[in-house]
Amino acid sequence: MSLTAENITKDYIRAGKGTNRFTAVKETDFTLEEGCLSVLMGRSGSGKTTLLNMLSGLLCPTSGRVLSDGDDIYSLDDKKLSKLRNERFGVIPQGQSAVHSLTVMENILLPFALYREKPDEEYAKQLMERLDIAQLSQVKPSELSGGEIRRMAIARAAVRKPRVLFADEPTGDLDDENTREVFDFLKEQAKNGTAVLIVTHENDAKAYADKLYRMNGGVPEKA
Repeated sequence: MSLTAENITKDYIRAGKGTNRFTAVKETDFTLEEGCLSVLMGRSGSGKTTLLNMLSGLLCPTSGRVLSDGDDIYSLDDKKLSKLRNERFGVIPQGQSAVHSLTVMENILLPFALYREKPDEEYAKQLMERLDIAQLSQVKPSELSGGEIRRMAIARAAVRKPRVLFADEPTGDLDDENTREVFDFLKEQAKNGTAVLIVTHENDAKAYADKLYRMNGGVPEKA
């Protein structure tokens, strides 16, 4: 499976004197391929997260199309787009993301609960073992370290075995050991056939990239 963006752009309207249109992402073609780990680097404000959000179905482009298995995802209504995202995409967001009233296991299984589907508890346990949080299954997020919360979020993004896995600054607040663990895991996912996109400032990510891009002037360029 591939995910392809064709001529996508993203403009924002803002108040102020002079022109009130800001282009975060200029006209861009971009493809994510199965089994390939792509790394997108660039300065803060360069449009990296905006591009990731458009590719992952979270932010509608101003123009252009995003195609998943031939489906123009933004031609779908909200219900169908939400279901497609849940079935095909996994997203590891920036920062700490957890539902604090739920246990670690319940947080990880949330993607199944959204559509009242039978959860794959066995695979969730495998992910927790791999990410070294199996012993925390029944713990609430308030008792976890920052690294443990991040690994929980990674397991949640991967638990439905998505065809595309998006990671937005997945190691931004982690120490060196946890950073290596996260990149190792994402590389494994790519080797198992998932298309992976990492948006990051971390220079260490270069060593894991099958394809490396830099965001320059709102356009991802091959590095």
